[in-house]
Amino acid sequence: MSIKLICIDMDGTLLDNNHQVSEDNKKALIEAKEKGIIIALTTGRLFTSAKYYSDLIGIDAPIISSNGAYIKDKNSSKVLYENPLSLDESLEIYNISKKYSFNAYFNTHDTAISTTEFKENHAYKITNKNIPEEDKIKFIVSKDLTDTLIKLEGDILKFIAVDNKDNSEEILKAKNEFISLNKYEVVISGPNNFEVMKKGTSKGNAVKYLSEMLNINKDEIMCIGDSENDLSMIRYAGIGVCMGNGLDLLKKEAQYITDTNVNSGVAKAIRKFAL
Repeated sequence: MSIKLICIDMDGTLLDNNHQVSEDNKKALIEAKEKGIIIALTTGRLFTSAKYYSDLIGIDAPIISSNGAYIKDKNSSKVLYENPLSLDESLEIYNISKKYSFNAYFNTHDTAISTTEFKENHAYKITNKNIPEEDKIKFIVSKDLTDTLIKLEGDILKFIAVDNKDNSEEILKAKNEFISLNKYEVVISGPNNFEVMKKGTSKGNAVKYLSEMLNINKDEIMCIGDSENDLSMIRYAGIGVCMGNGLDLLKKEAQYITDTNVNSGVAKAIRKFAL
């Protein structure tokens, strides 16, 4: 059965280590699009950041962002799906995070929120340098996020813990504390971090929702990723592809392991299975 939908993670997958899309990846994506295949960026990033890369590549399909908590048609104001944290959940997550020394972040679809300043080399700061003013990612920085979370009730999609001190023991301890509550989805998306979403939120569920909306069977879907937050969509897809730089737990469950993100592994997988 031919591939009709390709869902691609961004960081560590489509993007190289400098947050760039290789020319080979761009070419393969354009070829797939010309063949009539739908390309959906499926990322932990907030929607506004993913939209920049979607525009850069020339993809016009809906974008799955915030690990599946938000799906939006790129070229219209129509939100296809969203699963935000409740105010009580956001405040509980924030209050638990205060016990730890890592950096705490929350995201809406277009705003990054933190207790610490965003450095100039942050991926969202880099994105903002290349996009029009109306599409720029917004930033909110405050020593106490309580009032911000109350103000943005119904819009908070995800919490991210990031440790910049290589304190993996603390990150693991905090991650396990959230898992033990058995009321959130908790995954990692990179070294020394973890992310917390509303229960039931995952890339896999979002891919399922989008494919059903598009009337595409799971056997006609290819998903490509590298980290734990990609596992659910790798499992769901007819063809699950893990990057060569991906985690071992993904490699064990993927149907195929492609090249790394710095060697255009996405292009190679697309040519093998879709073109």
